[in-house]
Amino acid sequence: MKRSGVVLFVVIILAVVGPDSAAQPLNGMSLNAATGLIGIPSGRIGWQTDADLGIDLGYHALFDNDEIAHIPKVSISLLRLTELSFAYDSNIGDDNEDMIFGAKIRLPIDAPTAVAIGANFQRLQLGEDNDENVQQFYLASTYPGSFFGMPAETTLVVGKAFGEMVDDGDIDFGMGFDLELFPNIFQGYIHWINDFANFSYSRDPAAGQAERRGAFNTGVRIDLAAHPALSDYKLLIDFMLVDALDDTRAFGAGVSFGAPLM
Repeated sequence: MKRSGVVLFVVIILAVVGPDSAAQPLNGMSLNAATGLIGIPSGRIGWQTDADLGIDLGYHALFDNDEIAHIPKVSISLLRLTELSFAYDSNIGDDNEDMIFGAKIRLPIDAPTAVAIGANFQRLQLGEDNDENVQQFYLASTYPGSFFGMPAETTLVVGKAFGEMVDDGDIDFGMGFDLELFPNIFQGYIHWINDFANFSYSRDPAAGQAERRGAFNTGVRIDLAAHPALSDYKLLIDFMLVDALDDTRAFGAGVSFGAPLM
Protein backbone atom coordinates (compact mmCIF):
# COMPACT_ATOMS: atom_id res chain seq x y z
CA MET A 1 0.00 0.00 0.00
CA LYS A 2 1.36 3.39 -0.94
CA ARG A 3 1.87 6.04 1.69
CA SER A 4 -1.04 8.10 0.31
CA GLY A 5 -3.30 5.08 0.67
CA VAL A 6 -2.39 4.64 4.34
CA VAL A 7 -3.00 8.34 5.00
CA LEU A 8 -6.42 8.12 3.29
CA PHE A 9 -7.34 5.06 5.36
CA VAL A 10 -6.52 6.77 8.65
CA VAL A 11 -8.22 10.03 7.65
CA ILE A 12 -11.42 8.14 6.81
CA ILE A 13 -11.33 6.41 10.18
CA LEU A 14 -10.79 9.71 11.98
CA ALA A 15 -13.54 11.38 9.98
CA VAL A 16 -16.04 8.85 11.33
CA VAL A 17 -15.08 9.75 14.90
CA GLY A 18 -17.84 12.06 16.04
CA PRO A 19 -18.27 14.27 19.10
CA ASP A 20 -20.90 12.19 20.86
CA SER A 21 -19.01 10.55 23.74
CA ALA A 22 -15.53 10.12 25.14
CA ALA A 23 -13.32 7.23 26.07
CA GLN A 24 -12.04 7.03 29.60
CA PRO A 25 -8.57 8.63 29.26
CA LEU A 26 -5.91 5.98 29.78
CA ASN A 27 -2.89 8.31 29.71
CA GLY A 28 -0.67 5.35 28.87
CA MET A 29 2.99 5.52 27.87
CA SER A 30 4.15 5.62 24.26
CA LEU A 31 7.33 3.81 23.26
CA ASN A 32 9.54 6.78 24.16
CA ALA A 33 7.90 7.24 27.61
CA ALA A 34 5.81 10.33 26.80
CA THR A 35 2.12 9.95 27.55
CA GLY A 36 0.50 8.94 24.27
CA LEU A 37 -0.42 6.11 21.94
CA ILE A 38 2.26 3.86 20.37
CA GLY A 39 4.66 6.07 18.43
CA ILE A 40 3.16 9.52 19.03
CA PRO A 41 2.55 11.66 22.13
CA SER A 42 -0.91 12.87 23.09
CA GLY A 43 -2.09 16.23 24.36
CA ARG A 44 -2.36 14.80 27.87
CA ILE A 45 0.15 14.33 30.65
CA GLY A 46 0.31 11.25 32.82
CA TRP A 47 -1.51 12.70 35.82
CA GLN A 48 -3.49 15.82 34.99
CA THR A 49 -6.70 15.37 37.00
CA ASP A 50 -6.01 13.06 39.94
CA ALA A 51 -2.66 14.04 41.47
CA ASP A 52 -0.31 16.99 41.86
CA LEU A 53 2.58 14.52 41.74
CA GLY A 54 2.40 11.19 39.95
CA ILE A 55 4.81 8.63 38.59
CA ASP A 56 4.60 6.12 35.75
CA LEU A 57 6.96 3.18 35.19
CA GLY A 58 6.92 1.11 32.03
CA TYR A 59 8.67 -1.44 29.89
CA HIS A 60 8.18 -2.37 26.24
CA ALA A 61 9.92 -5.00 24.15
CA LEU A 62 10.10 -4.98 20.35
CA PHE A 63 10.70 -8.35 18.66
CA ASP A 64 12.51 -8.18 15.30
CA ASN A 65 13.16 -11.70 13.99
CA ASP A 66 15.42 -13.31 16.61
CA GLU A 67 16.41 -10.07 18.32
CA ILE A 68 14.68 -8.10 21.05
CA ALA A 69 14.92 -4.41 21.85
CA HIS A 70 14.25 -3.57 25.52
CA ILE A 71 12.77 -0.16 26.37
CA PRO A 72 12.39 0.59 30.09
CA LYS A 73 10.98 4.03 30.88
CA VAL A 74 9.77 6.41 33.56
CA SER A 75 7.78 9.63 33.67
CA ILE A 76 6.86 12.09 36.41
CA SER A 77 3.88 14.46 36.32
CA LEU A 78 4.08 17.71 38.29
CA LEU A 79 1.25 20.03 39.39
CA ARG A 80 -1.10 18.56 36.75
CA LEU A 81 0.64 20.68 34.12
CA THR A 82 4.11 19.27 33.39
CA GLU A 83 5.52 15.87 32.50
CA LEU A 84 9.16 14.80 32.47
CA SER A 85 10.07 11.46 30.89
CA PHE A 86 13.03 9.21 30.15
CA ALA A 87 13.41 6.04 28.08
CA TYR A 88 16.40 3.79 27.48
CA ASP A 89 16.26 1.85 24.19
CA SER A 90 18.66 -1.09 23.91
CA ASN A 91 17.79 -1.16 20.19
CA ILE A 92 18.81 -3.95 17.78
CA GLY A 93 22.47 -4.80 17.21
CA ASP A 94 25.63 -4.21 19.17
CA ASP A 95 26.63 -0.79 20.55
CA ASN A 96 23.41 0.83 19.34
CA GLU A 97 21.74 1.98 22.55
CA ASP A 98 19.67 5.19 22.68
CA MET A 99 18.45 7.48 25.44
CA ILE A 100 15.39 9.72 25.05
CA PHE A 101 14.65 12.60 27.44
CA GLY A 102 11.24 14.28 27.15
CA ALA A 103 9.26 17.19 28.57
CA LYS A 104 5.66 18.20 28.01
CA ILE A 105 3.57 21.14 29.26
CA ARG A 106 -0.22 21.00 29.18
CA LEU A 107 -1.81 24.25 28.05
CA PRO A 108 -4.60 25.71 30.26
CA ILE A 109 -7.45 24.70 27.96
CA ASP A 110 -10.74 23.51 29.43
CA ALA A 111 -11.51 19.80 29.28
CA PRO A 112 -12.38 17.61 27.51
CA THR A 113 -9.90 18.76 24.83
CA ALA A 114 -6.24 18.56 25.90
CA VAL A 115 -3.41 20.44 24.19
CA ALA A 116 0.29 20.25 25.08
CA ILE A 117 3.59 21.51 23.79
CA GLY A 118 6.49 19.15 24.14
CA ALA A 119 10.06 18.36 23.26
CA ASN A 120 12.46 15.47 23.43
CA PHE A 121 16.21 15.13 23.23
CA GLN A 122 17.48 11.91 21.68
CA ARG A 123 21.02 10.66 22.30
CA LEU A 124 21.39 7.94 19.68
CA GLN A 125 23.81 5.09 18.93
CA LEU A 126 25.71 5.58 22.18
CA GLY A 127 28.13 2.72 21.65
CA GLU A 128 29.43 4.03 18.33
CA ASP A 129 32.05 6.68 17.66
CA ASN A 130 29.60 8.62 15.47
CA ASP A 131 26.77 8.91 18.03
CA GLU A 132 24.06 11.38 17.04
CA ASN A 133 21.82 13.89 18.79
CA VAL A 134 18.30 14.78 17.64
CA GLN A 135 15.92 17.33 19.14
CA GLN A 136 12.19 17.29 18.41
CA PHE A 137 9.59 19.93 19.28
CA TYR A 138 5.87 19.35 18.84
CA LEU A 139 2.29 20.46 19.51
CA ALA A 140 -0.20 17.70 20.36
CA SER A 141 -3.98 17.89 20.64
CA THR A 142 -6.30 15.19 21.98
CA TYR A 143 -10.08 15.44 21.88
CA PRO A 144 -12.99 13.07 22.60
CA GLY A 145 -15.49 11.57 20.21
CA SER A 146 -17.18 8.30 19.29
CA PHE A 147 -16.75 5.65 16.62
CA PHE A 148 -19.87 3.64 15.75
CA GLY A 149 -21.18 4.44 19.21
CA MET A 150 -17.99 3.41 21.02
CA PRO A 151 -16.09 6.05 23.04
CA ALA A 152 -12.91 7.26 21.36
CA GLU A 153 -10.17 9.86 21.63
CA THR A 154 -8.39 11.34 18.61
CA THR A 155 -4.86 12.78 18.71
CA LEU A 156 -3.15 15.06 16.18
CA VAL A 157 0.55 15.97 16.39
CA VAL A 158 2.65 18.40 14.36
CA GLY A 159 6.28 19.19 15.04
CA LYS A 160 9.83 19.69 13.83
CA ALA A 161 13.02 17.77 14.51
CA PHE A 162 16.59 19.05 14.27
CA GLY A 163 19.91 17.24 13.95
CA GLU A 164 22.34 15.79 11.44
CA MET A 165 20.01 12.82 10.85
CA VAL A 166 17.11 15.13 9.89
CA ASP A 167 16.59 16.95 6.58
CA ASP A 168 16.05 20.68 7.10
CA GLY A 169 12.73 20.70 5.24
CA ASP A 170 11.12 17.81 7.13
CA ILE A 171 7.99 18.52 9.17
CA ASP A 172 6.67 15.91 11.60
CA PHE A 173 2.99 14.94 11.46
CA GLY A 174 1.03 12.18 13.15
CA MET A 175 -2.53 11.20 13.98
CA GLY A 176 -4.15 8.39 15.90
CA PHE A 177 -7.01 7.27 18.07
CA ASP A 178 -7.80 5.29 21.19
CA LEU A 179 -11.07 3.35 20.86
CA GLU A 180 -12.76 1.75 23.87
CA LEU A 181 -13.96 -1.51 22.35
CA PHE A 182 -17.56 -2.57 22.98
CA PRO A 183 -17.80 -1.09 26.50
CA ASN A 184 -21.03 -2.97 27.29
CA ILE A 185 -19.16 -6.23 26.76
CA PHE A 186 -15.60 -5.52 27.88
CA GLN A 187 -16.51 -2.98 30.61
CA GLY A 188 -13.73 -0.56 29.72
CA TYR A 189 -10.92 -3.11 29.93
CA ILE A 190 -10.05 -3.32 26.20
CA HIS A 191 -8.89 -0.41 24.04
CA TRP A 192 -7.79 -0.46 20.40
CA ILE A 193 -4.95 2.03 19.87
CA ASN A 194 -3.68 3.18 16.47
CA ASP A 195 -1.41 5.87 15.13
CA PHE A 196 0.08 6.87 11.80
CA ALA A 197 3.03 9.26 11.51
CA ASN A 198 5.96 10.19 9.30
CA PHE A 199 8.17 9.97 12.41
CA SER A 200 8.74 7.24 14.97
CA TYR A 201 9.22 7.21 18.74
CA SER A 202 12.92 7.77 18.00
CA ARG A 203 14.95 8.87 15.00
CA ASP A 204 16.79 5.55 15.40
CA PRO A 205 13.89 3.15 16.16
CA ALA A 206 14.39 -0.52 16.88
CA ALA A 207 11.73 -1.36 14.26
CA GLY A 208 10.13 0.40 11.31
CA GLN A 209 11.24 3.14 8.95
CA ALA A 210 8.66 5.87 9.46
CA GLU A 211 10.72 8.49 7.61
CA ARG A 212 10.65 6.34 4.45
CA ARG A 213 6.89 6.31 3.79
CA GLY A 214 5.27 6.72 7.18
CA ALA A 215 4.42 4.04 9.71
CA PHE A 216 1.06 2.70 10.85
CA ASN A 217 1.13 1.22 14.36
CA THR A 218 -1.77 -0.67 15.87
CA GLY A 219 -2.46 -2.72 18.95
CA VAL A 220 -4.56 -3.54 21.99
CA ARG A 221 -4.18 -1.77 25.33
CA ILE A 222 -5.67 -3.63 28.30
CA ASP A 223 -6.70 -1.38 31.18
CA LEU A 224 -6.59 -3.47 34.36
CA ALA A 225 -7.32 -0.32 36.38
CA ALA A 226 -10.87 -0.49 35.05
CA HIS A 227 -11.41 -2.81 38.01
CA PRO A 228 -12.76 -0.74 40.95
CA ALA A 229 -10.07 -2.05 43.31
CA LEU A 230 -7.34 -0.53 41.08
CA SER A 231 -9.15 2.64 40.02
CA ASP A 232 -6.74 4.95 41.90
CA TYR A 233 -3.78 3.62 39.90
CA LYS A 234 -2.82 2.83 36.31
CA LEU A 235 -1.99 -0.69 35.18
CA LEU A 236 -1.84 -1.21 31.43
CA ILE A 237 -0.74 -4.09 29.21
CA ASP A 238 0.07 -3.48 25.53
CA PHE A 239 0.26 -5.78 22.52
CA MET A 240 1.14 -4.05 19.26
CA LEU A 241 2.39 -4.19 15.70
CA VAL A 242 4.92 -1.47 14.88
CA ASP A 243 5.06 -0.30 11.23
CA ALA A 244 2.36 -2.88 10.60
CA LEU A 245 1.98 -2.31 6.83
CA ASP A 246 5.65 -2.51 5.85
CA ASP A 247 8.17 -5.32 5.59
CA THR A 248 10.04 -3.75 8.54
CA ARG A 249 7.13 -4.51 10.90
CA ALA A 250 7.76 -5.89 14.38
CA PHE A 251 5.69 -7.21 17.25
CA GLY A 252 5.77 -5.38 20.56
CA ALA A 253 4.51 -5.96 24.07
CA GLY A 254 4.73 -3.97 27.25
CA VAL A 255 3.35 -3.04 30.63
CA SER A 256 3.11 0.23 32.54
CA PHE A 257 2.13 1.13 36.08
CA GLY A 258 1.28 4.52 37.49
CA ALA A 259 0.57 5.80 40.98
CA PRO A 260 -0.32 9.17 42.51
CA LEU A 261 2.24 10.39 45.03
CA MET A 262 0.55 13.59 46.20
